Amino acid sequence: MITSTTPHVAERDIARTLGVVSGEAIIGAHIFRDLFAGITNIIGGRAGGYEKALREARDIAIREMCEEAAKLGADAVVGVDLDYEAMGVDNGMLMVTAAGTAVKLR
Repeated sequence: MITSTTPHVAERDIARTLGVVSGEAIIGAHIFRDLFAGITNIIGGRAGGYEKALREARDIAIREMCEEAAKLGADAVVGVDLDYEAMGVDNGMLMVTAAGTAVKLR
């Protein structure tokens, strides 16, 4: 599945718009990841555990969005937008949403 953050696909024409599609992933903060992130905040550097978890959640959300588009017969999803939102008790969860427009290309 072709995905694009722009409203079109380079060098391809859109034949038909099939509708809005989305995918979501919710991840929880793990106590050890929180502990190491706290240490990283004190000594400086990147929070690799969080970065890895965010990448995994983003990949899941995009995959689910593409699966929904494929069910509609789409060749691509354009105008893809990624959103991140803290949620749950004490913001202990993070939701990643991928949304875009499923299209059929010529």
